[in-house]
Amino acid sequence: MTFFSILVALIIEQLKPLRADNQVYGGIKGLAMRIEGWFNAGEQKNGRMGWILMMLALMLPTWLVYWVFMRYNLVLLAFAWNVLIVYLTLGFRHYSHYFTSIQLALNQGDEASARQLLAEWTRSDTVGMDATEICRVAVEKSLITTHRNVFGVFFWFLMPFGPAGAVLYRVSEYLARAWNEPDHMRNEAFGQFAARAFYWIDWVPVRLTAVAFAVVGNFEDAIYAWRNFAGRWAEESRGILLAAGAGAMGVRLGTPNENAPEPLPLDAATVDLSDRDTEMLPGEEPNLRALQSTVGLVWRALILWMILLLLLSSVVWLG
Repeated sequence: MTFFSILVALIIEQLKPLRADNQVYGGIKGLAMRIEGWFNAGEQKNGRMGWILMMLALMLPTWLVYWVFMRYNLVLLAFAWNVLIVYLTLGFRHYSHYFTSIQLALNQGDEASARQLLAEWTRSDTVGMDATEICRVAVEKSLITTHRNVFGVFFWFLMPFGPAGAVLYRVSEYLARAWNEPDHMRNEAFGQFAARAFYWIDWVPVRLTAVAFAVVGNFEDAIYAWRNFAGRWAEESRGILLAAGAGAMGVRLGTPNENAPEPLPLDAATVDLSDRDTEMLPGEEPNLRALQSTVGLVWRALILWMILLLLLSSVVWLG
């Protein structure tokens, strides 16, 4: 049931993508804002209580519905429920129009439109970016978004609590952003638990996605970049995904020197240049070909996940 639930949900999403501003997401955002308003007293324990309440409010009904269907042998209804939850928690096509439109704009030499689209997608300042920088940021955003909207959901949907696991992953990812990234929430204690909780929830999935990138891309370069450069990003999970993805495609992504050792003083008499950690992430500068490579990498990784899931399901059926 798990394999076909994901397969049907993916097909439905390809035919009718769920809008990022749909009512379900709007309701979750509204609930998160209300809980933050009720509980935020400036302490981390308040954030922990709010996070637990949010999860119980969304996961418990999801699990209970599935349990009732399975308890009374309503297999078709349980299957339909799984498909619905996976469809709502997946985001494979939520932002693909941005990526495609940026690619088309750059193909036409319209960097201004590409910058505007990228700014809308990433909600960041893109003024002054050239084509190389636009490609780099678009590739990075695509890899991170695909992991968090697809592969992470897959992993937690496979856990024993099924659809409730998918809800756990997507909502925890949202709370980690919503309670930490807005200007009025940055550096506040309230969101620290949400960020830490998502770190551990995503610990295994992010590494499985990196392995998938390596398997379907340039394996040696992906593993080399992962081992030697992932730790230089301030955010560990981001470093793992981007280093492995960059190595798999042979593209230089990010600025992986945030946690690199400080340069030694330039004193030729006392400094051994071999001690410096100035090695750059290998690969070419991002370009239009990198955008095409990203699409191929993501689809190959998706197919790999589906093949492994089919094999796992076959073992369960035969057993």
